Amino acid sequence: MEKKLFYRSIPKVDILLEEEQIKEAIEVYDRDTVMEAIRTEMEALRGLIRESDDEEEIRLGIDSLISNIVNTVKKMHTPDMRPVINATGTILHTNLGRAPISREHLNRIADVACGYSNLEYDLEAGKRGERYSHFEKLLCRITGAEAAMAVNNNASAVMLILSSMAKGGEVVVSRGELVEIGGKFRIPDVMEQSGASLVEVGTTNKTHYSDYENAITEETKALLKVHTSNYRIVGFTESVPIDGLIPLGEAHDIPIIEDLGSGVLIDLSKYGLTYEPTVQDSIRKGADVVCFSGDKLLGGPQAGIIVGKKKYIDQMKKNQLTRALRIDKFTATALELVLQEYLSEENAIKKIPVLRMITKTKEEVEKDAKRFVRLLKSRKLQAAVCVEECESQIGGGSLPLERISSMGVVIKPYDMTVPELETAMRKLDIPIIPRVVNDTVLMDVRTMDKEQMSLAADELAGILGEEKKVKRK
Repeated sequence: MEKKLFYRSIPKVDILLEEEQIKEAIEVYDRDTVMEAIRTEMEALRGLIRESDDEEEIRLGIDSLISNIVNTVKKMHTPDMRPVINATGTILHTNLGRAPISREHLNRIADVACGYSNLEYDLEAGKRGERYSHFEKLLCRITGAEAAMAVNNNASAVMLILSSMAKGGEVVVSRGELVEIGGKFRIPDVMEQSGASLVEVGTTNKTHYSDYENAITEETKALLKVHTSNYRIVGFTESVPIDGLIPLGEAHDIPIIEDLGSGVLIDLSKYGLTYEPTVQDSIRKGADVVCFSGDKLLGGPQAGIIVGKKKYIDQMKKNQLTRALRIDKFTATALELVLQEYLSEENAIKKIPVLRMITKTKEEVEKDAKRFVRLLKSRKLQAAVCVEECESQIGGGSLPLERISSMGVVIKPYDMTVPELETAMRKLDIPIIPRVVNDTVLMDVRTMDKEQMSLAADELAGILGEEKKVKRK
């Protein structure tokens, strides 16, 4: 194969600039961007000629040069962050953004964010206010705490708490609670950054009251409980509950801090799930400070929420770290809106997407799955489609052993492989992220709403519809 001929077939830049599609791209975008795309695609084409021994593939690359340039320009102006349809059945999917915000709440956030707001302005007093004021009273009312604030995530909350309450001193924590919270971030490392010294007590599976008691010295500034929300130790185990540590803390005048991790404000056991300690329980049992995530079981935006006794919260608000870790106007607005729903448990279950998905019955999910199958069959997909039982999970480091009985829609394509279908679904304008099970694509409808099902049916028709079968032939 004479590759020099192929190299000579690559159009010169000035010729490409005279092409109508390229001219239109320059008008819509700008010359510099188009020139960058031309250089990128021409280099890619030269690489193809250099590496490939397939003449047909090379000719196709040359013929596609102009369209590839235009597509590259469009991609350069298309935001990389975009919505996806979560068909995995993992409700708090860390890779897919964890807790979704309701459309109603999003519209309200847009109203506030599109203009100026009273983020740090007290409208009653006519002077500078505090960004925590918009949701602090709500948190106190819901949890029973004296005061509250929020920072940008729960790791930040732990660091701020320890920096404010234990910097330069020792913090006692059970070895069985030295968790890794994801992304290789570990509680001991977060503690080190706070300036507090870690004192480990007990063993991985057993920690006794006496272990904490014997570890207390004049340097002890706090006792820390870390709820293992992202894993469970079972079998021959023992730990000291938060209320078991309160007398020890009071006897030595040492505050008790609890990191609940995912955090929950509603007793989910009444909806058939394993009991998970609520924030209210910790405050009622006497914890001085409690922190938890906003974007997990709470169902709100990413945040590290801190509640507890006013004297400690006031210390944190004055800490210089608070400025670096503070939340923005989007988070403050979203947090207030979500917390308002918790004033009524019925409203919270109905209006907060995470709670709605968690508490949806199997019968409701089955009804949705059958509706989705009807939508797919009406598009005459070239695939076998049926409803099948499956299991959803909470995800996001919450209730790790919990599996929720659910229903999925199973798709087995006729004239493409399952990996090809799964790849095509990820490359849609609005990508669909399913599960691949037993050489089929499974879409768990627990994490899909009715609007997304209609959209997914239309998108799948573009991949598996009858007209696509004709084209492939």
